Amino acid sequence: MKDTSKPTRASRSVGKLLYVVHMFLFVSLGFVLGMASISKFPNMIYTPFVASLPFPTPPPPPPTPSPPRPPPLPATPLLPAPRNLGRMGLMDLLAPSGVIHNMTDEELFWRASMAPKGHRTPYHRVPKIAFLFLVRGELPLRPLWEKFFAGNDQELYSIYVHPDPSYTGSPPRDSVFYGRMIPSKETKWGHVSLVEAESRLLASALLDHSNERFVLLSEACIPVYNFSTVYAFLAGSATSFVDSYGNGDCRARYDRFFAERTNITIEHWRKGAQWFEMDRALALEVVGDEPYIQMFRDFCVGRWRCLTDEHYLPTLLNLLGWARNANRSLTYADWKRPQGMHPHTHDGAEVTEELLNRIREDGGNRCFYNGARAGICSLFARKFSPDTLQPLLRLAPKVMGFG
Repeated sequence: MKDTSKPTRASRSVGKLLYVVHMFLFVSLGFVLGMASISKFPNMIYTPFVASLPFPTPPPPPPTPSPPRPPPLPATPLLPAPRNLGRMGLMDLLAPSGVIHNMTDEELFWRASMAPKGHRTPYHRVPKIAFLFLVRGELPLRPLWEKFFAGNDQELYSIYVHPDPSYTGSPPRDSVFYGRMIPSKETKWGHVSLVEAESRLLASALLDHSNERFVLLSEACIPVYNFSTVYAFLAGSATSFVDSYGNGDCRARYDRFFAERTNITIEHWRKGAQWFEMDRALALEVVGDEPYIQMFRDFCVGRWRCLTDEHYLPTLLNLLGWARNANRSLTYADWKRPQGMHPHTHDGAEVTEELLNRIREDGGNRCFYNGARAGICSLFARKFSPDTLQPLLRLAPKVMGFG
């Protein structure tokens, strides 16, 4: 009997063929699936093949365009240079070359009231005496004053003249008074306008930081000593010379309107001649004062007993508690022979050597200087009429030491 369980040769051939067919189908399926993956995910490439492929380098991205430039601005026209443009030095501010300006009183007083804090100066400074002339117009005794100033260094003094604004005259060009008239306003006797004119003179002189002493004079004033004596006396003084007293007719001039409307009491009230001499510290106080001068403006107008020029400055010093004051004037006036409400006016016939010596010695026991009794009582005198000029010029070399 034939064994049918043993595979035949034909069956073995068929089996091998089926195996080959299966493997071919399996490989074909794998190839088809691989190609489908590549077409769907093109970036998923096997790394070893990528490194060997000669892919070209991609071109660089195009450059980012620059933002458009704004249109050019129109050219700025060049301004013309100011006249006399140059470097300004310290002395251009400290020593004005002239006295003419276009400032208002408010601007002038504000500018003049500025005081440096330092006591040492960064430049060489010679203290000057400022001579302040409050006049109506002409200076009839100008030749005498020119003799007084002649031959002295102009670094030792300065001159300021406050005339009536209607005055249009002028001293000759070779005079020390030429070009020394400051911008002025009208004044009236006994009125606050006189005090404002004094402050205007002080403020103008304070602009020059070399001015250390300030003397108020009129067209009727004269010097009774030579310049060197006057300079040494004033430059060496530790006090100011403002006439101030509270007795006699002073209190009779006080009015209740001050007590009712101001803080100026009768204890503060003082009187004195307006012709002062003061130092720079006091001049700054006067120019910088606003409340008290306004009180006199408000309450003295139209009141004949309130003569502002005789009461304002002495009362102000008392209100300030100003201790550095001699309480006397250096300008002599003859009140023994008053003419109404004014001192005696000297005429040409009175001018003698005896008169000038008497003026120098007037004051007696009250002529103190830096705490000690001094031989000089008055440096100046008033009131001298125009016809006293020639006699004074004749006596000046012998008696006063100049001319």
